[in-house]
Amino acid sequence: MINRIRDIRRQKGMTLADVAARCTPQTTAQTIGRLETGMRNLSLVWMNRIAAALEVDPELLVKGDQAEDPQVIARFTESGAEALTRPRDAILPTALGGDGALVAMAIDCGAGDYRSGDQVWLRQLGPEHYAQMLNRDVLAPRPGGRFAFGRMIDRDEARVALLPPGPGSRQVVIEHPAWLAVAEMLVRKL
Repeated sequence: MINRIRDIRRQKGMTLADVAARCTPQTTAQTIGRLETGMRNLSLVWMNRIAAALEVDPELLVKGDQAEDPQVIARFTESGAEALTRPRDAILPTALGGDGALVAMAIDCGAGDYRSGDQVWLRQLGPEHYAQMLNRDVLAPRPGGRFAFGRMIDRDEARVALLPPGPGSRQVVIEHPAWLAVAEMLVRKL
């Protein structure tokens, strides 16, 4: 069984020592490291202790053999949407129904309606759905493994035009995108 302790811990910005200190009773960072790498068996007791320390449901700590878990594939920085060097598992806050794969984008630098620390959940859809995405925020793949993110303001058979969030942003035109991912949920810490 593969666990997601490391992914959840990193997404929450915690170190091994932070998780160990928040466990009841406290443990060592080395023990948490062994549990998250599989060097030590993750018992039900440890699952409950670590889940409480991470403030998540225990079932989120394990992932089955199902295909295609949602992933964080991009982040938004001062220079716009960027691809992550390595996609990471995303922790889905609630079940979202619908067609198309779910992906997530972390907001590192606030712009427009988005704040630093936000996470945007998007649904990946094909060209047949582009007409329904007008005036919605979308993530679009660009050549070279890059991305563009913004409000879709125009489209035709060969291209889409996006207006990135924030004042003074210039329109970005993407030719023949293979897919677009429309924003469905904004996750923001309180």
